[in-house]
Amino acid sequence: METLQVNIHEAKTQLSKLIQEALKGKEVIIARGNKPVVRLDVLPDVRSHRKIGNAKGLILSMADDFDEPLDDFKDYMK
Repeated sequence: METLQVNIHEAKTQLSKLIQEALKGKEVIIARGNKPVVRLDVLPDVRSHRKIGNAKGLILSMADDFDEPLDDFKDYMK
């Protein structure tokens, strides 16, 4: 997880941006004098849920032997 640390003054002036960053999954830390004091956290009910099937159409082709064991692992398959 990517962490974003800002000082209190910056947090006051950019609160909306910091909330959006937290909603995107970044850890937002607010510091006083470069010492972390508060973490901006998203409530569980607000977190976005994964949507199954939203990558449909991204894979255009797949090799016929896609799920065959790799040659490098044949010694371990005995």
